Amino acid sequence: MTRSQLVQKIKKRKEQIGITIENLSTLSNVGVRTLNRFFAGDDVKLSTVEKITNVLGLDFAGNEIVDTKTLKQKRAKEKALYIISLVQDTSSLEKQGLEQEVLDTFIKEAKKEFLEGGYQKNLWAS
Repeated sequence: MTRSQLVQKIKKRKEQIGITIENLSTLSNVGVRTLNRFFAGDDVKLSTVEKITNVLGLDFAGNEIVDTKTLKQKRAKEKALYIISLVQDTSSLEKQGLEQEVLDTFIKEAKKEFLEGGYQKNLWAS
């Protein structure tokens, strides 16, 4: 496989999951300028390629190891847990912590919003 073919596979995956360069940069710990160079076909370190492909659910050769649906669901759950943990932490400080059943419902609803609702555009935001 040529570098150009790898870049095209990674670009396609990036578009499939709807992640911006800025968010990919944050999640992969690769600079925006480095990502732009990579997508332009310039040489980058192999560790950079690995970081990019890991975030996108691809192996080092650009082959899918995690399907897009699973990747999005995993990210939505992570985001939902983070948001709900903020609410729970604040409530606990006020001695009004939520019961686990209520927390689970909130997490489920937040996850749904990231996958299907008004928060879709924020799914990959850090």
